Amino acid sequence: MSDSFSARLPLSRATIDRDHVSRALGIDALLAEPGARAVVLRKGEALLAGPDELALVAADEVPPHVLALYLGRAVEATEGLEAGTALIAVVLDDESVDDPGDQRHWGNLRELGATLSDRDAGLFTEALALANWHRSYGFSPRTGHPSAPAAGGWTRRDSETDQELFPRTDAAVIMGITDHDDRMLLGSNAMWASNRFSVLAGFVEPGESLEAAVIREVFEESGLRVVDPVYLGSQPWPFPASLMVGFRATLAPGESPEPRADGEEILELRWFSRDELTASLGEIGLPGRASIARAILEDWYGGPIDDGVAW
Repeated sequence: MSDSFSARLPLSRATIDRDHVSRALGIDALLAEPGARAVVLRKGEALLAGPDELALVAADEVPPHVLALYLGRAVEATEGLEAGTALIAVVLDDESVDDPGDQRHWGNLRELGATLSDRDAGLFTEALALANWHRSYGFSPRTGHPSAPAAGGWTRRDSETDQELFPRTDAAVIMGITDHDDRMLLGSNAMWASNRFSVLAGFVEPGESLEAAVIREVFEESGLRVVDPVYLGSQPWPFPASLMVGFRATLAPGESPEPRADGEEILELRWFSRDELTASLGEIGLPGRASIARAILEDWYGGPIDDGVAW
């Protein structure tokens, strides 16, 4: 991954030692460490200390929670936080509500990911991804028995067999496709508003390479044959549990550039030159700045896109 491209991936940033050794201490011991701090999650959002800053709550002040997860240790000292400090995520019950006089604010990673610091972006992404896995694995997929968190939140154990379950990440490819005139292909997904466009993406199937997934997904969604998938970089996308693996690929020689939307997942496909995309700003919505889709698009475009309507 080139330095210039990696710098465009907000959710790949991190300044934390994941410290796998301390996971064996157990979450209670880690919460009891002097100076330990906690990220607070509720309904997929994090408690904020300011517009672009996570609240890191003292361990003895965390609210009642249903799950605690060890994230690691601070690598470097920052204001109010010493290097080596244990960092934990606590997840509140979805039904919990603020006291009417409580002025706390909560933030969404999709919206804040590009403006948070390296430390906070990494903490929020890690915490949300791990919390989402726990939400989905309350029961063992092998036996159906209830499971419980272990190893500081990095495994779950089957309540009857004691078998360990480990976090899962779903690999997905996301690709910028260009034609013979270096135009970029963008599609409008059936789940979005009709004016929203992004690059194509899809999950990797069992027994499939990333490159083969690029070629297959593009054909399934657009009817176009592409060649030469080139890896750009990757970024976690914890909505709920994806790793987005970015590629560029080009239309196959001799292939007609006329795309055919599948009509189910993709409703419209359009080729854009850089000038055409610039002229369309304000009329169409583009990928949000926290997404790798945005990074792929701006890598092709040649710099930041000032659209004002990113989602």
